[in-house]
Amino acid sequence: MSGRGSPALAKSGSIGQTGEGKAGAQPCDSVSVQGVSYTIRMSLTNQNSSKKHWSNAVMNELSLSHMADKIIGSRNFVGISGGERRRVSVAAQLLQDPKVMLLDEPTTGLDCLTANQLVLLLSELAHRDRIVILTIHQPRSELFRLFDKIAIMSFGEMVFCGNPMEMITFFSDCGYSCPEQSNPFDFYVDLTSVDTRSKERELETYSRVQEFVSAYKNSDIFRKVLAAIEKNKVYERASPNTTQKQRLTQRLLQNVDSFTNLLFGLFIAFFLLRLRNDLVKGAVQDRVGLVYQCVSAPPYTGMLNAVALFPPLRAISDQESKDGLYKKWQMLLAYIVHFLPFSVFSVAIFSVFIYWTTGLYPDASRFGIFFAVVLASHIIGELLTLVILGMVQDPNIVQSGVVLLNSAGVIVGTGLVRTIEEMPTPFKLLSFLTFQKYSSEVLIVNEFYGLNFTCGGANSSTANNAGCIFSQGIQFIDKNFPGALSRFTIDFIILYAFLPVLAIIAILSFKIRERIIDRQ
Repeated sequence: MSGRGSPALAKSGSIGQTGEGKAGAQPCDSVSVQGVSYTIRMSLTNQNSSKKHWSNAVMNELSLSHMADKIIGSRNFVGISGGERRRVSVAAQLLQDPKVMLLDEPTTGLDCLTANQLVLLLSELAHRDRIVILTIHQPRSELFRLFDKIAIMSFGEMVFCGNPMEMITFFSDCGYSCPEQSNPFDFYVDLTSVDTRSKERELETYSRVQEFVSAYKNSDIFRKVLAAIEKNKVYERASPNTTQKQRLTQRLLQNVDSFTNLLFGLFIAFFLLRLRNDLVKGAVQDRVGLVYQCVSAPPYTGMLNAVALFPPLRAISDQESKDGLYKKWQMLLAYIVHFLPFSVFSVAIFSVFIYWTTGLYPDASRFGIFFAVVLASHIIGELLTLVILGMVQDPNIVQSGVVLLNSAGVIVGTGLVRTIEEMPTPFKLLSFLTFQKYSSEVLIVNEFYGLNFTCGGANSSTANNAGCIFSQGIQFIDKNFPGALSRFTIDFIILYAFLPVLAIIAILSFKIRERIIDRQ
């Protein structure tokens, strides 16, 4: 800011002073809900029902409980007062529990008691592993010692940055001690302000500010700040691999895919133990059941991951996109780029364990095809969930919808529940729209092609037993999936074509969602 000196105060990681009103990058005097039909209680508790207890605590801290059922109002309808509206806006930001909070004059329009309570609350929040930066208009002197860092800027230059006691010492050393009965905030703001009422006063006060700037840059306080910055830079350069490993480990622990797929793989492996080639002992049935699970389960685990992780990010992107930081679809694209490596990792664990433990066709190239198909199915499930999340707000409804679509695709498209050739024509045509049709055909051919079966023992012949209708896997393919062998490559290509198509549809759905929200 130019003109008057502008102290920026920082709490525990930061609180600041100066300016106009932002809470979490949203103006404090604008309420985060639209329309006059919302009451304070509705606007706060409806954001997330699981935070109802926290919302009540926030309303108590900000003295909103006694008016919880009052209508907020709008430009065309008189509701609560401006100060009360400001407190509702701050409360709405607190409910999102952000790691970094930017508040521009959150106490403006509040009485002394409420302003003091608000700053005390922000002080407590700043000591709970978050950064709070705020600006204050004419703060009370009692609040002076609540701030951990105070930064004063004037005409775009840093006049001072340090803790409250360092600020008093700094200006005292410059010959400007704060009088005992004066508010330090007011005294130092006036001292670092440039008076523009006349050219002479402007030159005089600007010259004084430049003296402070020069004194600060030559002070021990400034050198300590630079030393701390350099120390952090050296640490990051010395241990970039360690830091990256820690971050990746934390993300892997937070990722649902890895554990879900591993647990599912363990269950299947212990259930089947080991596949056999004896038809009497379920050689075909066990393989068909395993293919069925590998087609139907990965999309579901992908859906679980998206439903668990993306809705909170969507809520953040809704808020930050209003502030012009980025578009909603850009958050979606960033999420897609983020989950891809974790999907590869989790599916790789599942595939390696299932394929070699159960004894599928022992060939490295066929394992690669198996892994690629399971990976595509998993990613398709997550992308399909993102498409619906762009249109539907409630994650529970999204989860139910994806489960229904996946189940329908497995029944209609795989040919494992009922062969596609025996289906009515409408369902037969519908199967071509399901990705399960292509994944199941690829996995069936990948496993059964080249297999030889026995019947009742390794040396028994299948010709003498009516129950042993197949002696080779190719016979099973021709009977239940006619033409699948010739379609193997095209099935694989079509399966992977679902990925960019669904990604594009997801981005479009979020673009449409963004326009709808902007018009409200």
